[in-house]
Amino acid sequence: MKKHNFSAGPSILSSEVFDKASESILNFDGIDLSILEISHRSKEFVSVMNEARKIALHLLNLNEDEYTSLFLQGGASLQFLMIAYNFLNSNAGYVDTGSWSTKAMKEARFFGNVIEIASSKEKNFNYIPKDYTISDDMDYAHITTNNTIFGTQFHEIPESPCPLFSDMSSDIFSRKLNFKKFDLIYAGAQKNIGPAGATLVVIKKEILESICRKVPSMLNYQIHFDKDSMFNTPPVFSVYACMLSLKWLEKKGGIDVVESLNRKKSELLYKEIDNDDIFNGFANVDDRSLMNVTFNLYDKKNKDVFDKMLIENNISGLNGHRSVGGYRASIYNAMDISSVELLIDTIRKFKNYI
Repeated sequence: MKKHNFSAGPSILSSEVFDKASESILNFDGIDLSILEISHRSKEFVSVMNEARKIALHLLNLNEDEYTSLFLQGGASLQFLMIAYNFLNSNAGYVDTGSWSTKAMKEARFFGNVIEIASSKEKNFNYIPKDYTISDDMDYAHITTNNTIFGTQFHEIPESPCPLFSDMSSDIFSRKLNFKKFDLIYAGAQKNIGPAGATLVVIKKEILESICRKVPSMLNYQIHFDKDSMFNTPPVFSVYACMLSLKWLEKKGGIDVVESLNRKKSELLYKEIDNDDIFNGFANVDDRSLMNVTFNLYDKKNKDVFDKMLIENNISGLNGHRSVGGYRASIYNAMDISSVELLIDTIRKFKNYI
């Protein structure tokens, strides 16, 4: 029986990606070798890497002459360190909107002065700050566009007179943005791109010239760019599955189409949460995420009843993060609307029961 996986990550992938990836574990592309055993230097895998990098830029509507894409390792957590190691010479500004931006700031402090441009910490990160300006005397400004734990999202990207960097781990490819506003974007694959193991980094080529210090090879963006994202053995299977997922998204109609579906899914779910006083949404209404819907029970004495109903309906991965409690429905690109409708139906049955 089908499980409906609302996990925040590693998360759901499309059935097409699962089918093709499983075939390739036994026989990749008809070469009688598994994708798990082929050389990363083989022409077959080099083609996979090149295609994945190309589609990523195409979906973001970025020109290959201006931008490059890389598939690296270490997750977004390593990027917290890498961006500062490469680009923080004196001052960098961060908008602190949750656990991941806080961790990014911590790593950056090893390399220079970190300025907190704005923060929503005083309300447990349940909103996105808006009344701030970004100074032009910083090496870069950094935002986290979607906050997986707290269920908030930037719906307007701030204007920045200095290079703008962004962690988009949980909402990349989910909605249309002017991605040209960003000089560097990074995203762990395991939420909205593919399986865990790969990290997508998109960089404006001209900022590579501003790398400010001697950086060890594995942490140096310029070296990864020069080596076409193949400086060391990449996470072959993860990159392959990411490529399949990006092709699936392209075939579906791209970001325009999937954004419309994502908005419909989130609107249906938020409407049911707001419908009465049984549940309450955690995030400020104006800042709610399209990807991670966070909510709590007003009366926690009924929690065991609701949890039992979720299990009975094969709904998995709905537990909220310990920082917030309650529940979190992660409804990424590959989440079919029928799973969201089942969750809504379960919520309604619970309301009728109590």
